[in-house]
Amino acid sequence: MTAAELTHTTSTGTRSRSWIAGMVLTALIWAFLVFDVVGKLTKPQAVIDGTLRLGFQDKHILVIGVLLLIGVVLWTIPRTAVIGAIYLTGYLGGAVASNLRAEQAIAGFVLSGVYVGVLIWVAMVLRRPDLRRAILGR
Repeated sequence: MTAAELTHTTSTGTRSRSWIAGMVLTALIWAFLVFDVVGKLTKPQAVIDGTLRLGFQDKHILVIGVLLLIGVVLWTIPRTAVIGAIYLTGYLGGAVASNLRAEQAIAGFVLSGVYVGVLIWVAMVLRRPDLRRAILGR
């Protein structure tokens, strides 16, 4: 095996491992977001109480759930995944602002939207070589 073949095999192997890691991370985040959507659409008492604590009315829960569902669907479809990631970043920014305004705990509640947003983009960069090249220059 020549050095060029070895380099190609190694870079291909790394690329596929990063794609797998990105897909696993995507699946975990997707499951978390879908769980959140289902909670907002079915409106169990815990979701109602949490939404009221943030200063929203009961009637807003369904709208918030549909807005999140739109972002999850956009992010799930490969062709619209980047638009979905941008959309979800904005949605999560609103969650950060709402939790901050309601004076929730910083690390546990306020920054949870930041944590999820960062994970969304890490998953996107891992599974999309074109984004990796655009963002990281590799």
